[in-house]
Amino acid sequence: MSVAVGRVTVAARTMERMTAKPARKVLLAAPRGYCAGVDRAVIAVEKALEQYGAPVYVRHEIVHNKYVVKTLEKKGAIFVDETAEVPEGNIVIFSAHGVAPVVHEEAKRGKLATIDATCPLVTKVHKEAVRFAKEDYDILLIGHEGHEEVIGTSGEAPEHIQLVDGPEDVANVEVRDPDKVVWLSQTTLSVDETMETVDALKGRFPNLLSPPSDDICYATQNRQTAVKQMGAEADLVIVVGSKNSSNSVRLVEVALGAGARDAHLVDYAEEIDESWLEGVSTVGVTSGASVPEILVQGVLEWLAQRGFEDVEVVTAAEESITFSLPKELRRDLRAEAAQAAGTAGE
Repeated sequence: MSVAVGRVTVAARTMERMTAKPARKVLLAAPRGYCAGVDRAVIAVEKALEQYGAPVYVRHEIVHNKYVVKTLEKKGAIFVDETAEVPEGNIVIFSAHGVAPVVHEEAKRGKLATIDATCPLVTKVHKEAVRFAKEDYDILLIGHEGHEEVIGTSGEAPEHIQLVDGPEDVANVEVRDPDKVVWLSQTTLSVDETMETVDALKGRFPNLLSPPSDDICYATQNRQTAVKQMGAEADLVIVVGSKNSSNSVRLVEVALGAGARDAHLVDYAEEIDESWLEGVSTVGVTSGASVPEILVQGVLEWLAQRGFEDVEVVTAAEESITFSLPKELRRDLRAEAAQAAGTAGE
């Protein structure tokens, strides 16, 4: 009798395995979301609103994320396309993507107080462009035409810089002296595609000089590495980020290149199409460098409601970098603190 029961049990278990749905899980990338430059820029706007009161004007989106922009607008930030739109005598904050010197000059003519929230890693590229231009190099800037960061960097030395928008653009490059050429890059590009472009450039210009250190920022590289690690195992990868966020768009491309069957970019969980989950047992989740964690948690909750409750973190790197607030803002915050301390001591 016991043997018979055993046989029935084994048969039942076999049938259960055959009919059971495949285990569903989520691979959650780490690191993801806010990088140090984005965190600094967003806090700069928030602190400026606290310090000076609304409105505070911001030239272009402080970072490329719909949720962040809408949240700051509710607090009193006003986003403008051009410096000339800011009323005379007001404060204008320059976005994390950086601006050309001509924009600083426009602000001076408009008698505007400025707070420069340019990411320090973008500032590094600006300084490299200035240095190589002074040394009379032809500078090949790898990046996407029209991106704010590219516009800002190009403006540092427009007579020396030409844009190279991917490997297919290399054939169009013309330089004065093939032995005096250097490449720089937009900080938010795909590492693999950038190096493919560099290799193509070196094929034309063997003595091409490289920047002193990587221009693609640490956060972009770390997020791409995490996606590569989970992409091979994930059936579907969901990247949280806005369509005008270069680094977020690159994460979708990296996921597909790493082996994911499908990958999509969404701003909010509500944008996920349930049809994407058909035949899917493993979902990878990550977010661009300008995305607050609350949006990722919304996606995880959406997935959990559909059976994807098991979350496994895929860690590619640990990040501990922080950047201090823009100097103009630090100055005014210190002055206020000193005044408050003096008043308290009276």
